[in-house]
Amino acid sequence: MECILKTDKLTKTYGSQTVVNNVSLSVEQGDIYGFVGKNGAGKTTFIRMVLGLTRPTSGTFSLFSDMDISSARKRTGSLIESPALYTNMSALENIRMCCTILGENKNQAEEILKIVDLSDTGKKKAGNFSLGMKQRLGIGMALVGNPDFLILDEPINGLDPTGIAEVRELILHLKNDQGKTIFVSSHYLGELEKIATRYGIIAKGKLVEELTSEELSAKCGVQTLLKTDNPEKAAELVRNLLKTENVEIRKDGTVILSEPVENIGKLTNELFTNGIVVAGITTSDNNSEKYFIDRMDGA
Repeated sequence: MECILKTDKLTKTYGSQTVVNNVSLSVEQGDIYGFVGKNGAGKTTFIRMVLGLTRPTSGTFSLFSDMDISSARKRTGSLIESPALYTNMSALENIRMCCTILGENKNQAEEILKIVDLSDTGKKKAGNFSLGMKQRLGIGMALVGNPDFLILDEPINGLDPTGIAEVRELILHLKNDQGKTIFVSSHYLGELEKIATRYGIIAKGKLVEELTSEELSAKCGVQTLLKTDNPEKAAELVRNLLKTENVEIRKDGTVILSEPVENIGKLTNELFTNGIVVAGITTSDNNSEKYFIDRMDGA
């Protein structure tokens, strides 16, 4: 599988403030990569570096497995923050103008309007569009030149439920039917969970975790939480006893087993036999929103 985007310790500082801090991530062909973080976490600055809109302070990145960066960016379309539309023009005129600016054939404009479901807008000016329609038109402009890779920065921000659903279905269509690889940043956790195949969680400029949708599902089911006097030894014993790798240790020393335990008594006895004092053992139903928030808060 081709690596579409790979960053290595990408960093951006403004004076004494580090906005993006040593971020290393990878986006594989066919991904819908959900870049999750609070407002101000560094998502847009990261994207602007990848698109060449601002220079990294340090670190490197590559697009399409070290392809020449100019050629790679021709295979990349983007929508950053809000779309830059000509409000006195129709949707078709906006797409054609974008084709002219990018040196692309204007004949693709009608097909792009079909893809983003704006073919029926006729001569209506973009300034009179709903916010959802404007976002879809912005995505349409990102599709000029038929790029293989799309970078969408907060594409559903401020939309009503109908607009959110329309953009969500468009993103899924672009991946499943158009074969696009998509990098989408957002703080709308519930919506990302409906479309993303992989996630990168960023907090205060740092990438705190990358995981697949399958790994997220495993982590967000029933959890067993152990408080012991020796977290490292307890975690290793749990792995060996239950033959699982779904074990991690929080910063506070809590051992988390991301699956239910059939015989808690047997597990407790085994820990005691190995000289581990168990101060507490509980089960909880985790959910993805709590999981993301814990990591975005640096838990």
